[in-house]
Amino acid sequence: MTYKELVNHVLRRMREDEVGSVNSTTYSQMVGDFVNDAMRIVQDAWDWADLRETKTIATSDGVDTYSITGASTDAKIFHIIDDTSNTALRQVDKAWMDRNKLIASSSDGQPTHYNYVGTDSNGDIQLQLFPTPDAVYSLKVNGVFRTDELTGDDDTVPVPWRPVMHYTIALLARERGEVGGQSTQEYFAIADKILSDHIARESAFYPEETIYRTV
Repeated sequence: MTYKELVNHVLRRMREDEVGSVNSTTYSQMVGDFVNDAMRIVQDAWDWADLRETKTIATSDGVDTYSITGASTDAKIFHIIDDTSNTALRQVDKAWMDRNKLIASSSDGQPTHYNYVGTDSNGDIQLQLFPTPDAVYSLKVNGVFRTDELTGDDDTVPVPWRPVMHYTIALLARERGEVGGQSTQEYFAIADKILSDHIARESAFYPEETIYRTV
């Protein structure tokens, strides 16, 4: 489902004329804004399969801080694997990193630990590694990387489009007052139900993330 197609789906349900571009009219632009608001609600509701990705970081000798390109603060990192040495890196807090980098006598070597150190100028997450890499290592970062707002007509909606559509209608109903005789509360209830159904179906593929087990 493209950005323009989704906007037109919403416009029809609002009993408005379809448009050739999201930016065709002031109203379609507003619908587009609400689509992006609704998409954020849906993206944040679950770790969707289509947002799961493995990104690669190639280290350099003597450099300990790296950005994960395309990983904003909305990202969720599951684990980091050193594909060169076939080992998993362990996450630590800043106090641990400071003790080992600033107090203890540390040497360069194969990275075994990491922590988060804010974002770079592009808003991407930065990692600090310990020990400081002494060579090129290929780090595989597995996680959920939520996308930026849709802007172009042909941009693809990265999450299930039906809950996005119904949340958009609910947001528009709140702005307008009602749509087709239904109240804002009714539309939000419909959107919530559709979203929960989508999450329930997809979560069946990831039972280890939703079933509590004692150790």
